[in-house]
Amino acid sequence: DFTMTLYLRHYWKDERLSFPSTNNKSMTFDGRLVKKIWVPDVFFVHSKRSFIHDTTTDNIMLRVFPDGHVLYSMRITVTAMCNMDFSHFPLDSQTCSLELESYAYTDEDLMLYWKNGNESLKTDDKISLSQFLIQKFHTTSRLAFYSSTGWYNRLYINFTLHRHIFFFLLQTYFPATLMVMLSWVSFWIDHRAVPARVSLGITTVLTMSTIITGVNASMPRVSYIKAVDIYLWVSFVFVFLSVLEYAAVNYLTTVQERKEGKLREKFPCTCGIPHSKTIMLDGNYSESDANSLAGYTINQMVPEEEKQEKMVVHLAVSNESNSSKKRGLKGHMGLRIIQNTHAIDKYSRLIFPGTYIFFNLIYWSVFS
Repeated sequence: DFTMTLYLRHYWKDERLSFPSTNNKSMTFDGRLVKKIWVPDVFFVHSKRSFIHDTTTDNIMLRVFPDGHVLYSMRITVTAMCNMDFSHFPLDSQTCSLELESYAYTDEDLMLYWKNGNESLKTDDKISLSQFLIQKFHTTSRLAFYSSTGWYNRLYINFTLHRHIFFFLLQTYFPATLMVMLSWVSFWIDHRAVPARVSLGITTVLTMSTIITGVNASMPRVSYIKAVDIYLWVSFVFVFLSVLEYAAVNYLTTVQERKEGKLREKFPCTCGIPHSKTIMLDGNYSESDANSLAGYTINQMVPEEEKQEKMVVHLAVSNESNSSKKRGLKGHMGLRIIQNTHAIDKYSRLIFPGTYIFFNLIYWSVFS
């Protein structure tokens, strides 16, 4: 619904009210005379609530001219129904109308029309609404039929409201986009960091749920899908898919490690590897320690009972200089870091952002 305060002015001619005058151009009266003469019985169709202002007295004016022309003006606030379509919300424009009609007199008894067409509507240039921009006012008129009473003249005040988008960009679209982008951060986190990736995924999912709930709480309960619902739910799907992506990565990594473990059980011996020696490192050795340990065997460095707790590292040892050995060690470390990134993560870094950008291009081109 909408609420409007207006000055409703009626013009008609009643020769019974004419009077001879040479000095007075018109005579003005208050609301007390209205009850003693004939006035149009205009009412607002589809109004929910309306009243005439009465502070400090009834805001009613009656002005009579010598030839019998009458001006009847009153200050009214009316709350009327407006059939709004929220399918494009919040990128929507709404067209509402205020309808006036005689209650008792049919078109055979009383003809209602706008005095000057669209010029009959005069609005304040400073009118501003927090959510809407009033684009235009215009007038129309047509006949309304009631099966039991007949045809009546009906006047319309039509106006178009265009919703401001900046508030929803700041409160809805921008946070939802940030949450989707935040979910992509998990693609750059090592898949072995389970707490980091799981907590990030759950946090973004819950935040998107909160945004969707907050938007729907302030909206009418409509039975169709709104434009903002499409954007929020697609964003929610992207966030949810990022969580499923890590579940797939974790599962495939576990399956791969099990296969490698079975292979190590079948072939535990690392003997016969040409130009390389095997040592045991527990991850606490520096490069200099690793270089100094090159040349020792497994049995010389680690007791038998600690072998299962260590990590097997193959270092290619040759007669090169120390600098060459360091470069070789760094190359192996870089290779291991690259191998820690799963192939699904690599593809997701491109597929997820690309698909989301493509969705935004289609969304804004359709609903803008």
